[in-house]
Amino acid sequence: MSEGRTMPFVRVPGHDHASIGYALDAGASVVVPQVETVEQARHVVSAAKFGAASKGTRSAPPCLWIPGVSDMAVDPTRTLWENQNDQAAVIIQIENEEGARNLDAILTEVGDQIDAVWLGSLDTRVSIGLDGFSGPEPRFLEVVDLYRETLKKHDIPQCGMCLGGNWASAANKPFVIVGGDFFALLADMAFIKGARENLGPLSANGKGDAKKETGVANGD
Repeated sequence: MSEGRTMPFVRVPGHDHASIGYALDAGASVVVPQVETVEQARHVVSAAKFGAASKGTRSAPPCLWIPGVSDMAVDPTRTLWENQNDQAAVIIQIENEEGARNLDAILTEVGDQIDAVWLGSLDTRVSIGLDGFSGPEPRFLEVVDLYRETLKKHDIPQCGMCLGGNWASAANKPFVIVGGDFFALLADMAFIKGARENLGPLSANGKGDAKKETGVANGD
């Protein structure tokens, strides 16, 4: 979707029309969680797209109509709004059995406006009473197989996370998350722990004996 380059995206907190439009107005693609029914998928598409022809009711932001600045379409043979509809990805997340079983109907109804589908494996497993991100349980594998076969039927790509160098899990996925700020923070935990262990407490007023206790005080 980004032609092999990094793509800015926002995982919006829910299906709220304003939140989806706000993220798209900022120039990001959107990942929409917990899409379980055709009705919910219709609502997501409506919030994300301009114009009835694209099944959309998204409000047009005035900032996209600044003459000579933001009103120039990438493809001049189409309207600005048709261009805008194609310049950001709309990705839905399936995160339980109901969503997986309704995915065929969802993509039959609005698949022409959905760029990719992400199986949220953690939430899917939680919904059926299982721990962890993945596992060999038949019920979970049935959901995974249904998800994959449905996407293949509708020629819609998969997407998701690929952490720890498990590159096989990212095969043939056009949108893959390989890192994030949270993981950088985890890597710093050893340094934070070391600081706690090696920098002693300050005295009551933060002066005086602090130099003796921490080895650093008053800019030394």
